[in-house]
Amino acid sequence: MTGVIVNVIALACFALAAGGCLHALAAASRVRRFRTEVEPGLADQPGVTILKPLSGAEAGLYENLASFCDQDYAGPAQVIFGAHDSHDPAVAVVERLIADHPGRDLSLCITSLSRGPNPKIANLLGMQAHIRHDIVVIADSDIAVSRDYLSRTVAALARPGVGLVTYLYRGEVRGGLWARLAAMAIDYHFLPNVLVGLAMGLARPCFGATIAMKRETLAAIGGFDAFLAHLADDNAIGEAVRKAGLTVAIPPLVVRHTCAESDAGELLRHELRWARTLRAASPWGYAGLVMTHPLPFAILGTLLSARPLPGVLLIGAAVFCRLVLQLTVDRTLGVRSKSGWLGPARDLLAFGIHFASFFVGVVSWRGHRYKVRADGTLVPLGEHRT
Repeated sequence: MTGVIVNVIALACFALAAGGCLHALAAASRVRRFRTEVEPGLADQPGVTILKPLSGAEAGLYENLASFCDQDYAGPAQVIFGAHDSHDPAVAVVERLIADHPGRDLSLCITSLSRGPNPKIANLLGMQAHIRHDIVVIADSDIAVSRDYLSRTVAALARPGVGLVTYLYRGEVRGGLWARLAAMAIDYHFLPNVLVGLAMGLARPCFGATIAMKRETLAAIGGFDAFLAHLADDNAIGEAVRKAGLTVAIPPLVVRHTCAESDAGELLRHELRWARTLRAASPWGYAGLVMTHPLPFAILGTLLSARPLPGVLLIGAAVFCRLVLQLTVDRTLGVRSKSGWLGPARDLLAFGIHFASFFVGVVSWRGHRYKVRADGTLVPLGEHRT
């Protein structure tokens, strides 16, 4: 009886692995169709306020922030940098940036009076009163953009029915092995999975890499106060805009997310929080991502099967299909990656993170620990950890 159960499990693993191979090829097809075509410009370029919540002087911070200041945009552009503490190392970076850009509308806002479970939203709350323009763009501090970013964002937001603009992102490595593995998770798992989900009508994403909306839309969804307790604040904002009867647009522009993880612990903490965020945003959709891990299921099925040869062939197919996806992503994004040989290790690690996320109830974020409720809201635990 035990042998029968083991064989059934092995067959189930083989079926999941085969499905994962097909998913990898489908994802490669979707990525191949993705193009970074220039969007039509606007004759009128209205005023824009960019909000940059900060916490710590992370790797590449000056360059990332500078990319938002050095925009080819003819309209007024206000950039507000927010920090909770005047002693935050990011403050010195912002002060140098402001000194290097005389004549630009750049300002630093210390948001120490704003508090809440979600430190990013609390930071945005502190900046909210200083917004001067009708279009508001929010972007995480670890994001870098091209010079046409602002004009393309405003053009997309001007389309009929569009209430919010967001963008996909890729990993930009600033470090060694662990940073490279983090970037691979973004490029070869997150990005193609989103494209497949969008094609199938299963994904309704909104990303902290960019959230652009009109000021009236922000007010209509309750301002930042409405999202102060959410772990997946970006997803919650997107859903609120959709409930208001507007569309969330994802134009074909990919921004860059800095990956600078320096050790295994930092990588695991980041990815577990990320995975837990995705699970909170879409529990069933996240559970369905088990189909995107063909290699571990092929290996497990081979170990359990009385006939290992089909499993060995399936392992080879899994490695091949995932490699096709990696090469397609690199070609489409116009990057030269030297991480192909890390693909199988990255795939196994991704599966481990996915599995572990179902047993994680506490996440670490910017030196704080939080308990995640079933509805995705946060409960702070203990004191700040440096």
